[in-house]
Parts: sequence; structure tokens; C-alpha cells
Amino acid sequence: MSDEKKTLIEEFTAPYNKKVKLEKISHESDMQMLRLHIREGRRFTIMDLDAPTAQKMGQLLLSWAQENS
Repeated sequence: MSDEKKTLIEEFTAPYNKKVKLEKISHESDMQMLRLHIREGRRFTIMDLDAPTAQKMGQLLLSWAQENS
């Protein structure tokens, strides 16, 4: 039995018909993670991020988007 609770945050389509899904993952040990799913046809990538990694990635993505808008 899994010790994690999944809560959907958002699903959307990215360029080239990639499907992106973000989930909040809560473990019984009170550890919180952000799960990133990227699906490209039959291929997919799943990545679990801790808060510092998600914050760093978010800052970099936002900075790039602001520079390229």
C-alpha cells in the first residue's frame, strides 16, 4: 500500500502536443513533493521535486518567460 496522497494541481497542453500534469504528493512522513509529469505521445517523464528545487526551477522559468515575452 502506498504511503502517499496525490492531489492534482493542474493539467495543461504544452507546445508540440505535450501533456503536462502537476500533482502535490503528501507522504505519511509529512514530506511534501511536487510531481511533474510530461507526456509526449507514448513517452513520458516523471520528476519529483522538493520545495527548494521547485522554487529554483520556478524562478528560472519565470525569468526566462519575462525576458522572452
